[in-house]
Amino acid sequence: MDRLAYLTRRLLLTIPTFIGITIVCFTLTRFLPGGPVEMRMMRMKGMAAAGGGEGGAAGAAAASQVSDEYRKELEAQFGFDKPIYRQYWDWMVVNRMGMNLPSYDYPNKTAWQLIKSRIPISLWFGLASFLLTYMICIPLGIAKALKHRQGFDAVSSFVVFVAYAVPSFALAMMLKMFFCGTVEGLGDIFPLGGISSDFDIDPTWWVWFKDRAWHMALPIACYVAGSFAMLTLLMKNSLLDQISADYVRTVIAKGGSRSRAIWLHAFRNAHIPVATGFGSMIGLIFVGSIIIENIFEIPGMGRLSWDALIGRDYAVFLALLALTASFQLVGNLISDMLYMLIDPRIDFSKKQG
Repeated sequence: MDRLAYLTRRLLLTIPTFIGITIVCFTLTRFLPGGPVEMRMMRMKGMAAAGGGEGGAAGAAAASQVSDEYRKELEAQFGFDKPIYRQYWDWMVVNRMGMNLPSYDYPNKTAWQLIKSRIPISLWFGLASFLLTYMICIPLGIAKALKHRQGFDAVSSFVVFVAYAVPSFALAMMLKMFFCGTVEGLGDIFPLGGISSDFDIDPTWWVWFKDRAWHMALPIACYVAGSFAMLTLLMKNSLLDQISADYVRTVIAKGGSRSRAIWLHAFRNAHIPVATGFGSMIGLIFVGSIIIENIFEIPGMGRLSWDALIGRDYAVFLALLALTASFQLVGNLISDMLYMLIDPRIDFSKKQG
C-alpha cells in the first residue's frame, strides 16, 4: 500500500470514527438526568414556591404550569419526543451537526452564531500559545540534549519540572495574585481579565496590538506551561536517542564531523516523535482551555463550552463537541502526513515480513 492509499484509508476511517463519537455523546445527553427539560421544570417549581410563599398570583400561575402537560410541551420544543435515531438524524443531517439549532439559553441565536463569535478569540490564544510552545521547547530540548548532564541541563530540568508540577489553574491564580494587583502590595502590571480595553475612539493597529498582547500575556503563559515540560523532554530524549544510534557513529567514522552528523542526520529523525503530537494540538488551538478562559474571563470557545455544559445547553455543547472532534481527527491525519514526510524510510508498498 503506497502513501496515497494509506492516507486515503486513514481519511475514510475518520468518517465512522466521527459518527461513533457523536452517537455516543448524543445518546448520553438524551438519557443523563438533569437535561434542559428538567432544568426548566425546576425553574418553574422554584417560581411556584417563591410566588406561593408570598401568596401572589404569580406562584399559582407557575404552579399550574408545572405539570405533565408542560413537560410534554418542553419535550416537543426540544425535539425529545421523537425516537432517539430520529433525533440524531435531525441533529446530524437536517441541522448540520446542530449548527442550525437555536441555543436553549439564547433562543435568538443559533449554535453556530455563538461559536462563530468565539472562534477568533480562541484562535488568537491558541495560535500564539502553539507558536511560542514550539519556538521555546524545540530549541530548549535541543540545547539540553547537546549539553546532557551539564549545568545547563540540570538547571533547566529543575525549572521545567517545577513548571510541569504546578496545575494550570494554580499557576493562573498565582500569576493574577502577583501581577494583577489582587493582593495589596504586589504588582499591578497586567489586567485582571478580558481581551481588550475600552477605547473612547478607534485605536490604531499598533495600539490595538499592544493592548491585545498586554491582555494575552498571562493567559498565554498558562497555556504554554501546560505542554512545556512534555515537549521539551520529548525533543531532548528523541535527539539523544538519535545521537547514540549506529548511523551517527558511522558518519563520524567515515570522517564526518560530529556537528554534521547531528544537524544533517540526527536532527531530522529526532523530530519524528514531536511531529506525531503536532496534529493533536490543532484541536487545542480552536477549542481553547476551559479553566484558563474562566479564570481570566476570556470569552472564547472553552468558556462557551463550560457555560453550555453547566446550563445544559446541549444544542451548543453538542455543536462544539462535533467541531472539536472534527479538528482532532484532522489533526491526527496531519500527524500521519508529517510522520511520512519526515521519515523517508516509511514505505507502505513493501510487505512486512
